[in-house]
Amino acid sequence: MINTGDTAWILISTALVILMTPALGFFYGGLVRRKNILSTIMLSVAILALISVEWVLYGYSIAFGPDKGGIIGGLEWIGLTGVGQAPFAGYAANIPHLAFMVFQLAFAVITPALITGAFVERIKFSGFLVFVLCWATFVYGPVAHWVWGIGGWLRALGALDFAGGTVVHITAGISALALAMIIGKRKGYGKTPMEPSNIPFTVLGAFLLWFGWFGFNGGSALSSGGLAASAFVVTNTAAAAAALSWMVISWIHKRPSVLGLATGAVVGLVAITPASGFVSPLSALAIGALASVFSYYMIIFRTKTGLDESLDVFACHGIGGIWGALATGLFAEKAINSAGANGLFFGNPAQFGIQAFTVMVVVSFSFIMTFVMGKIIDAVFSLRVSENEEDVGLDISQHGETAY
Repeated sequence: MINTGDTAWILISTALVILMTPALGFFYGGLVRRKNILSTIMLSVAILALISVEWVLYGYSIAFGPDKGGIIGGLEWIGLTGVGQAPFAGYAANIPHLAFMVFQLAFAVITPALITGAFVERIKFSGFLVFVLCWATFVYGPVAHWVWGIGGWLRALGALDFAGGTVVHITAGISALALAMIIGKRKGYGKTPMEPSNIPFTVLGAFLLWFGWFGFNGGSALSSGGLAASAFVVTNTAAAAAALSWMVISWIHKRPSVLGLATGAVVGLVAITPASGFVSPLSALAIGALASVFSYYMIIFRTKTGLDESLDVFACHGIGGIWGALATGLFAEKAINSAGANGLFFGNPAQFGIQAFTVMVVVSFSFIMTFVMGKIIDAVFSLRVSENEEDVGLDISQHGETAY
């Protein structure tokens, strides 16, 4: 039976998560040079349009449709056939099936948008669109089914991912690393200054992301009850702990920066995402604080390698997501969510093993699939702009517009 309060909360949460995609555009846009701000924002908003259509046509069906061997959903729900106003008890018996579908659409949209930070300032827009459509179909859809779909093999194994640490952040972060390797460095990287052009844009984007994340994690309870409140509280707690942790680390190294605090908050939000429906506020403090440590030093390591993974999607989302998935296996409590499991620190070491195995599988699959697809798409359509287009800036060369 439909619960109108739960339905209202899920629809509001959906709107919050959809807001996160343009917020991400501003977060990334402020970090690039002024000649590439519009093109960077465009990557996010174009994905919102493209994946919204893909999800309705077939994306939802392959991710959540009737199971085919634990690997993929069938095409029975193509074009949302049979997905209507009545609930589907397998996923949520208290809200319309359409409400569950559109909530999941918001996740399917922001995940490939996260990857765009890896190749800003040098991506050809046409090749990018082909990549996003292929990635959503062959990486996001299968992993979402494995972890969240009825019959998915990792779900059957007992993998816990409350709101997308594995499905969203690990897939995006690892895929970003693969794409950065394929597309190569920006022209002049390491020699020419590439300072952020608008840090206030980035800070605005970061705190809109923080705001939207309450729908991301709180909405994943699929009800407006106690579990949603618990997820809401630990989400804020982890974000705050990570922001403070990043600020302190950067202060030790040099001085506290507003960009560092904003980045730390996002990393904390990433890390708490898979655990948000399973852990206590005190556990969230530890998860958030440690997430900043891991991501901060991964950025330092990445810069030493010379890899131009421009906006550190791997360090923030890949490492943050991996830590969050593993931390779920450490800190999860059945006292918080009876539908979950206890973690290692609460007497169940097997759950940590399941989480570690899940991380290994998703990391391997995401990297290999993205690398292979990226290579093929680059060979056929070309992923990178010409040197002249890169010099002029992508705002002009790809879109014929200027931000200022």
